[in-house]
Amino acid sequence: MKNRYRLSHCLMLVVVSVCSFAVVRAQQPGAPAKPQSPPDKNAPPVQEPQEKNPDIRTVIVRLPVTVMDKDTNKFITTLKAEDFEIFEDKIKQKIESFRPISELPLDVAVLMDTSNSVRPKLKFEKSAAVSFIETVLKSRNDRALFVSFDSEIELHQDFTNRLDLLSKAIDKVKAHGATRLYDAIYRVCEEKMFATPGRRRAMVVITDGEDTESERTLKEAIDFAQRSETTVFVISTKAGGFFGVEAGTVDTKEDKDLKRLAEETGGRAFFTGNVLELERSFSAIATELRSQYLISYTPGNENFDGKFRRIEVKLPGHKNLRIRAREGYTAVPSNIRAGLKLSSGQ
Repeated sequence: MKNRYRLSHCLMLVVVSVCSFAVVRAQQPGAPAKPQSPPDKNAPPVQEPQEKNPDIRTVIVRLPVTVMDKDTNKFITTLKAEDFEIFEDKIKQKIESFRPISELPLDVAVLMDTSNSVRPKLKFEKSAAVSFIETVLKSRNDRALFVSFDSEIELHQDFTNRLDLLSKAIDKVKAHGATRLYDAIYRVCEEKMFATPGRRRAMVVITDGEDTESERTLKEAIDFAQRSETTVFVISTKAGGFFGVEAGTVDTKEDKDLKRLAEETGGRAFFTGNVLELERSFSAIATELRSQYLISYTPGNENFDGKFRRIEVKLPGHKNLRIRAREGYTAVPSNIRAGLKLSSGQ
C-alpha cells in the first residue's frame, strides 16, 4: 500500500513538471500563437492604416491684376499671359489660366456707412452709389448687393441684377448709431463673397473711415477679403466734414487704415472732398473693374500651415507699367460658411 502511494506521488510530480515546462515554453519567443477567439459582432470596426495624403486638395489662387501706364495712368488691357510672372514667397509659379476679367460676370458688394457721423453726406452718397451700380452692371449676369452698417449690419438687398430693387434699397436707409466697419467687411466676405469659380468679386465701401464699435480688427477684415478673393475699393468722405476737405489727402490714422485695407486686397482708396470727387471715384472704380486681368495658378506649396503667403506680380521688360494686385493670402484650409444670412441686428 505504501509503495502504491509512493508511485502515485511520483507520477503526480512528473505530470506537474511537464505542465510547468509547457507553460514556460508558451511564454518564450517563438512559441506557437494561441488560437484567436471569434470576433465580437458588437465591437467597433478596426481602423485600417491610412495611406499617406489620401485626399490632396487642389487649391487654385485667382488673382485680379490691374496694369496702368506710369505716365498717363491709363489702364493697359492688351497684355498676354507670357508678359507676366507670378511669385509666391519668392518662388516662381506656373500660370494656369489667363483672361481679361471683363469676360467674367461680376459680383459687387456695396457697403455704405450709415452711422451718425455721415448724416450730412448721406444724400449725396446714396445718389452716387445708385449711379455707380447703374454703370457697373453691364450684363445680365452681373449682380450687386447692398449692405448698410452702423451699430448694426443689415442686408437690404441680396445679389440681383435688378436696378430698381437696388435703387429702392439704397434710397430707404437712414443715418443712426455707431460704426462697425470691420465687422461689416468681415461678415459680407464670409457670408456672401465665397463664390463658384468663373465669377469675380469686388467690394465698394463708402465710409468716413473711423471704426468705433467692431469686434473684428482691420487685420481680420483684410485676411477674410484676401481669402474670399475680394478686391476692396474704399471711398472715404472724411470724418472732418464732406465739404471743404481737400480731396486725395491721407493724414489721419483712419485714412491710413483705409488705404491699407484697399492696397492689401488689390484695390484703391479714394479720399473725396466734394460731390464731384465722389462721383469721379465711383467712375474710376467702374472703369477699373472692366480693365483687369484674372491670373490663376496652383501653389507649389500644399502645406496649409496658417502662414501668410506673399504674392508678387511682375512684368519683365515693361518698366513703364505699374501693377496692382493683392499682396497675398493666409494658407488655411477653406472654411466656407455658405448659406448664412445677414439681417438687421446680427
